Amino acid sequence: MHAPIQPSNPIKTAEMTDPYYKHHVFFCTNQRDDGARCCGASGGQQMRDYLKKKVKHANLNGPGKCRINSAGCLDRCNEGPLLVVYPEGVWYTYVDESDIDEIFDLHLKQGRIVERLQLK
Repeated sequence: MHAPIQPSNPIKTAEMTDPYYKHHVFFCTNQRDDGARCCGASGGQQMRDYLKKKVKHANLNGPGKCRINSAGCLDRCNEGPLLVVYPEGVWYTYVDESDIDEIFDLHLKQGRIVERLQLK
């Protein structure tokens, strides 16, 4: 009986790879047609555009840095508007540009979670 052949180059798991972006931010921008609460109606796209401009202006965009994306429904409608920052998986809610500024300054630039805006 022969021992099983072990691959010489084992496949890396997601836990073993470095993220392409230091921070990948997804804003829920979903818009509901039925009038139900949604992030799109609460300024999701506008806040996404605002943060994207801030990141680009600070030269923090691109591989190894930050990426700001729109997302469809993230299924936490009653807690929104919201965004999530990966690879940490930190969920935030926000009200206005000053909240986005705080997420930018503390989380994206300094790597610190903004606890007052964090969804648990």
